[in-house]
Amino acid sequence: MIASMTAFGRLEHSMDWGNAIWEIRTVNHRYLEMIVRLPEEVRMLEPVVRQRIAKHLKRGKVDCTLRFEQGDNTGENLPVNLELARKIIDAADSLPLENSAPINPMDILRWPGVIGRGSVDMDTISDNLLAQLDSTLAIIVETREREGEKIRAMLLERCDNALDRVTGIRKLLPDIVNGIRERYLSRAREHQLELDNERLEQEMLLLAQKMDVAEELDRLETHINEVQRVLDQDEPVGRRLDFLMQEMNREANTLGSKSASIDTTNTSVELKVLIEQMREQIQNVE
Repeated sequence: MIASMTAFGRLEHSMDWGNAIWEIRTVNHRYLEMIVRLPEEVRMLEPVVRQRIAKHLKRGKVDCTLRFEQGDNTGENLPVNLELARKIIDAADSLPLENSAPINPMDILRWPGVIGRGSVDMDTISDNLLAQLDSTLAIIVETREREGEKIRAMLLERCDNALDRVTGIRKLLPDIVNGIRERYLSRAREHQLELDNERLEQEMLLLAQKMDVAEELDRLETHINEVQRVLDQDEPVGRRLDFLMQEMNREANTLGSKSASIDTTNTSVELKVLIEQMREQIQNVE
């Protein structure tokens, strides 16, 4: 099953040790690129977070953010660091400011470190945060797979359409050659020219060789069948699909350059439109 590279997951969890919110966004990227934002209290978890992301995701730009607020589990009044509060007040009083407003106690309490927190077991917090991260990543994986299934259905539909056009133009090739031959003969009759049948057949043979697109059609069919096979693999296939689109586009261009009729020209254009539609979607496949 193929997976998209676009997804968003958010999970909030509250316990007696505090409140945590994981948010993960992923978009398409050639490789796996991670941006991890963690609060200072749990900064030591970053290597583990990166490892767990890499375990679940193989391609895409991943923006992972944790909002964490440690709770107070002491069951007592808020522990205030009075020594730090006095230092802040003394420092404010020492500033040479005239007509300054009185110090607001709430401003002092908001100063980092003035209100302490109860002691907590960081190992317990870390285990809970990582478990929550895994749950958020599961949401991301599920979303990417669901979107990938939609992309797969679209790609299979375009592959069927492309095969129909390859089969159709293959059936028309003998009629196209005969049509060109008849046009040459008709023009010769209009100008009352006598043609050397042997020379005419030689020219028609050379023309048929020049506009022979059997190999291009064979390769197109092979590439389309390969795309259908790859779409059923349970591994990241985005890069392989992108390569196949390049090869299919090359064959469609050659088909157009060898065109000797409006039918092959139209088929070349229609194939390139289908290939471009697939290529746009494949840019978002993991």
